Amino acid sequence: MLKLLGAMLILLSGTLLGFYQANQLVRRPKQIADLIRLLQRLETEIHYGFTPLPEALSLVARSAQSAAGRLFHTAAEELAEAAGRSVQTIWQQAATANWRYTAMKTPEREVFLQIGHTLGLTDREDQAKHLKLAVSQLQGEAELAREEQQRYERMWKSLGVLLGALVVILMY
Repeated sequence: MLKLLGAMLILLSGTLLGFYQANQLVRRPKQIADLIRLLQRLETEIHYGFTPLPEALSLVARSAQSAAGRLFHTAAEELAEAAGRSVQTIWQQAATANWRYTAMKTPEREVFLQIGHTLGLTDREDQAKHLKLAVSQLQGEAELAREEQQRYERMWKSLGVLLGALVVILMY
């Protein structure tokens, strides 16, 4: 009886691992699309609304309740208490503190960090150009993420079940 319970737990854990990985593949394109939307909103606030950066980040952060929105929320809070730190440093700290809560990968992180190099340092026209460039780069990454999802989502689900079954077979 105890062996059967152990086998079921191993099979369940393998299955859950596979479904977790598949869920990460599903969440990534959605979060990239959300990040794109937030960057476009930030561009609008800076370029057309003439909104100062701390206030623009706060407005963008309030419009999103997602993992990508958490990045902007942290950056806005830290920028309000800047204490002599540069926007680039605050932007990197926000990414470091919150990136683990996203399903996004290193390419998206690099694009996000590149934005911090120009925010607050250049005029609004240049900032808008850099934000548009980041959006176009992220759109390419979103397409790759969707392809990866289509290719590997079902595989991870099956692999989790099969891995759990393999471990059960090897143990007994």
